[in-house]
Amino acid sequence: MSNDEKIINSFYLQEEFNPEIWDYSDNPKKVKLKSEIRKRLIEVANVFIDFLDTDLFVHDIIFVGSLVSYNWSEFSDFDIHILIDLNESENKKLIEELFRLKKTVFNAAHDIRIKGYETELYVQDLNEKNSIDGVYSILNNEWIKKPKREEFKVNKKKLMSKVNQWMDIIDGVLENASDEDLKTATDLISKYRNKLRKYRTCGLQRGGEYSYENLVFKFLRRNGYISKLENFKNKLVDKKLSMEQENVE
Repeated sequence: MSNDEKIINSFYLQEEFNPEIWDYSDNPKKVKLKSEIRKRLIEVANVFIDFLDTDLFVHDIIFVGSLVSYNWSEFSDFDIHILIDLNESENKKLIEELFRLKKTVFNAAHDIRIKGYETELYVQDLNEKNSIDGVYSILNNEWIKKPKREEFKVNKKKLMSKVNQWMDIIDGVLENASDEDLKTATDLISKYRNKLRKYRTCGLQRGGEYSYENLVFKFLRRNGYISKLENFKNKLVDKKLSMEQENVE
């Protein structure tokens, strides 16, 4: 099976939630997060909260993503969001940027795996609206939004057409960025990275988790193209800021 086929197959729905993570023993209709999983996720979240070093109140710790739904696969991870009301900050824009940077540093520095799945931690604004199908409160041990299993089929030709378009765009951006000065190059990469995020967000708002925009984003993340974009920017900055050592006779 090719890697492309493997990624496409990961989008199809499972019959139930991941049995290694969810407990059906009490009542199949009232599936709960396994107690040992919940305990460990709280411990991980607390380490992240300590790293944030903020006085802002944590309203909840929520679990989102494919592991909180029927579309879990080997590509899934524990997507943990710390809910904070950023309006309580004196400078919302500054605190958003600080939390974003701290999130990046924390996730890069740690490789915490639970049942073989990576953990990713984020700060989410309490006031942020999203179209996530499944949301589980780790703190309260209850569903905020339980997803429904609705069958859908992936039009592989349509999906791969959109994926290939974005791969061509990313390759073109990286090729052009190589010939530009540092500021122009990093601005160009940031511009298309933001375009890709907005593309996904619009898809989520219109069609939810199974919109083609979201599937394209997930495909590009799983085949390494989003990392390619991010890593290229870092390598480009290093290269353009480096200075060759002069030979001393």
